[in-house]
Amino acid sequence: MTVSGTDLRVGLSGRPSLGLRPVRYGVFFATYLYQGLIAGFSLTALANHLAAQGVSSTEVGTHFALAGLPWTLQPLLWGPWVDRAGDTRMGRRRPFAVAALVGCHATLALLLVPGGHAVGALGLVFLVHSLFASLLDTACDRMIMDHVPARELGRVSACTRAGFTAGTSLSAALFGWSLANWGFSASAHWLFAAAIVASLPMLLVREAPSDPIWSLDRRGPPPRRVPFRRFLRRTVVALRRPRALRLLALCFGVDAALGLFELPFAIDLLQRQGWEAAGLSRLQAVLTLVSGTAGAVAVGVWSDRAGAASPLRALLLGSAVTFVLAGILIAAGLVGAAAPAILALTSVLPGLLIVALMPALLAASRGRPGAATQFEVYMASMNLGSVSGTAVAGWLAPAVPLQAFAALVAATFFAAFRMARRGDLLSPRP
Repeated sequence: MTVSGTDLRVGLSGRPSLGLRPVRYGVFFATYLYQGLIAGFSLTALANHLAAQGVSSTEVGTHFALAGLPWTLQPLLWGPWVDRAGDTRMGRRRPFAVAALVGCHATLALLLVPGGHAVGALGLVFLVHSLFASLLDTACDRMIMDHVPARELGRVSACTRAGFTAGTSLSAALFGWSLANWGFSASAHWLFAAAIVASLPMLLVREAPSDPIWSLDRRGPPPRRVPFRRFLRRTVVALRRPRALRLLALCFGVDAALGLFELPFAIDLLQRQGWEAAGLSRLQAVLTLVSGTAGAVAVGVWSDRAGAASPLRALLLGSAVTFVLAGILIAAGLVGAAAPAILALTSVLPGLLIVALMPALLAASRGRPGAATQFEVYMASMNLGSVSGTAVAGWLAPAVPLQAFAALVAATFFAAFRMARRGDLLSPRP
């Protein structure tokens, strides 16, 4: 009697594992759904709620920066440990993901403490949460490299983006409403419950069918690890290559440009145009959901079939054009009347850039001893760009007109498009 490959993966006991395509898609979707739920609450619904209460753009920008800071340090914090991990009986990367989720939930529980909703306290809570969430993200990214074939990277990128987008959209819309109508305490309780549910697939699904749900015992003898300093030197050498440096510049520049525009535009709508925070959160949620689900799947399939270069170039050029159009509307004095159109122009296409960029970054990193570290350096440059752009925007917003921000973003996207036209930039091994 023969046993099929599927039977071997699932196992006689019916255990699902990452070796089965629908299971791994579900686990990665749910994990990024979890991250999106927290991001939608803290960076959209809560930020809009604070702005509507009259909190200054500088304080809101500081809140953003604190939550994003650990993501900029992610490669040094977690990459080397995940890359150099031994093979435990519960899997090689999954122990990090489980530990990260436990830390995430313990941190979110602090939001349930009475009086914990002061701006300073919130910034610290989400700072600590981001420390654990960045570990979860590193472990998940490395599991994608370990378990997903190269021909599926575009679709997996779309799956993770769809999960994150669904989480941010639902969270921004629902918690934008609940913060306005129920207050912070009730909203925090519902966020905690939703976060636990979204984390269950990663907690319960094994890397391999024979893995136990929980065990830190080694599967075999301790592995021979590359010394930490030598590991870092090798990673630095790989990242100092010209194509790697251009990829880093592309990642940083795109997200920095978006951060420059998003915060001043939201502040303008809430404090000058008379928008309600809940209404803005709902519109942002709808636009993000459209872009990050159906749009992400289309770009992911396109990327798997044609390679990452074609969709990335098209999206960069299209995003530059949309910001030019947004700048024209703003300069014409139509910020209030055309606000939904401006928000759509500046969020739908740019939100798809990460879907086209991720397969190229994963392919550029995998196959190296420091794959997770190198990939997280690319992603950290994006997070650093977003944090930097948002922080700078918070300082400049009172003095710089919105159309100037839009023009700067458009110029950045045009420059990125020209950079991406180089044939060697998006090759698998920069």
